[in-house]
Amino acid sequence: MSTRRPKERPPAALGSAVQRLRKAREMSLGALSEVSGVAKSIISQIERNETNPTIATVVRLAGALGVAPEKLLAETAEKPAIIQHQKRPDIPQLVSEDGKCRLFIIGALDLVEHVQWYDFHAEPGGVLASEPHQPGCVEHLHVLAGEITVTSGEETRTVRAGETLRYRGDLPHVLQNTGATTAHATMVLILHPLG
Repeated sequence: MSTRRPKERPPAALGSAVQRLRKAREMSLGALSEVSGVAKSIISQIERNETNPTIATVVRLAGALGVAPEKLLAETAEKPAIIQHQKRPDIPQLVSEDGKCRLFIIGALDLVEHVQWYDFHAEPGGVLASEPHQPGCVEHLHVLAGEITVTSGEETRTVRAGETLRYRGDLPHVLQNTGATTAHATMVLILHPLG
């Protein structure tokens, strides 16, 4: 493997990543130096972002810290400020059996096992019936326009524009637009309760 320095300076976060991993493993600078074969002064300079280490140095440090070199470098990459931009045609949607309710999935798909977030639209008379979700699930419904009547288990409430209802999602539940106009709401399902 070449030991030439990279053409571009690694992200400044490389030093903080090395320091964070070193401290997480309760290693002193001296201990990391001994295990990696990299001089203690060089490690100190890397952690303070005062030097541009060679690839070979990064490989030795990564090995001593018990991570793959690419993982160490990946941890230092800055995340973009804008993570994802989905335009309306690209947002997945679900349609109720009667065809009158639409759920646009606006939450991140990689979080669906924990949190689900929907943009809900229901035409007058539209009904969305759901089987119980896992134990402890709570649904949060905030109505933006119109009115929606929610039945969870044996209880029923009508929620109007500007109002929020939280109800058990681990019971059979039904949402129905009982108003005369299209209803619009945002709905968040917390599938794994905290605590």
